[in-house]
Amino acid sequence: MRTLALFACACLSSGAPAPLLVVLGSGAEPWTAGAAARGWEVAAIPEALPNDNGVRSIEAAIESARKRREIDPDRTYLAGEGASSAAVFYAVSRRPDLWAAAIPAEGGPAPAIETNRLFGANAALVPLLWAIEPQERATAEPMKARLAASGFDLELRTESMSVSQALDWLASHKREPFPPKIDCETGNLEFARCYWASIVKFDPAQRNDILPSSRVQPGSGAYLAPGGFGFDLRAPGPGVLVSWLPPNYSGPLKLEDRIVAVGGKPVQDARDYVRLMDAQTEERGVGVTVQRGKKRIRLESRIALAKREENLTARVQAEYLSDAREMQVITRGVGALRLTLPGYWTPCPINWNGGDAGKAEAGGCWRLVPGAPARKCE
Repeated sequence: MRTLALFACACLSSGAPAPLLVVLGSGAEPWTAGAAARGWEVAAIPEALPNDNGVRSIEAAIESARKRREIDPDRTYLAGEGASSAAVFYAVSRRPDLWAAAIPAEGGPAPAIETNRLFGANAALVPLLWAIEPQERATAEPMKARLAASGFDLELRTESMSVSQALDWLASHKREPFPPKIDCETGNLEFARCYWASIVKFDPAQRNDILPSSRVQPGSGAYLAPGGFGFDLRAPGPGVLVSWLPPNYSGPLKLEDRIVAVGGKPVQDARDYVRLMDAQTEERGVGVTVQRGKKRIRLESRIALAKREENLTARVQAEYLSDAREMQVITRGVGALRLTLPGYWTPCPINWNGGDAGKAEAGGCWRLVPGAPARKCE
């Protein structure tokens, strides 16, 4: 967010459930001040990574906020800037039921995509405003198209926004607690909730070619083996500037090194380095040329490929047809499923993968297993 001007606005009426803003990253102060001026509750998480532990920290922060104050679950929002923007994409995909809308700003989804756990179907009901600098549009447009093709509801904006304008955009969205049509995919039962449906058991034998994967496909995941290092994708060349090294790092790289060639191929800048590594398809030894001050040194290294997780996933699509007062459920890889239905949808018959799955006689939790009618959850 380039302009950080804040504007006062009317606060919530006393006693009303408060909207909640979860802010990721170290630059939370302007967001916190703007949200507080509106009477919102704020949960700030300085370090939230695009991984499952990051999502758990977000869940814990929301629970803590609910203990401090009554929170409106249908007006819970997520925002993150810079390096934390990837965690916004990840959290929306992993726990879509939490959010009314989200803003990732001045960063991108690439680290979240590389986890192999970013599923577009999950994010279809969560509007995202991806705010970037104008010079980043050419790079971001192909990424936006890639995300949208997998199911993300994504708006790309390069016009300057104040924090107040960003909060206005968030406030214009409200979560529907029981959307009539839902769609989610996961490879982890810990993150298998999809609004009013939850996968409770995987069964890879339950195949269904109607439901392909909505995964946003990562690159090769290739990386240099001298140890993890960090760099800013926007930093100019020559080469890729090493701007971060992990604690107790004992490898050959040093801060401020510039990797200017890999395997004899010149590296123009950080983006060129990412393209080069994405093109790698096999593990092999490789020479790395490093600019260190005025000297150029050669390091012997290896190109390694990432070990991908959650290669096998399950997916559920479910829709309540109000005209027919019927539930239609389509799944892949699901051995058991729970549906938590509002009373105004029932009684309704349930069709699961083209077969009769009994009837939900009343609102509440219903359990589905193959070959048996729906039963009330115990």
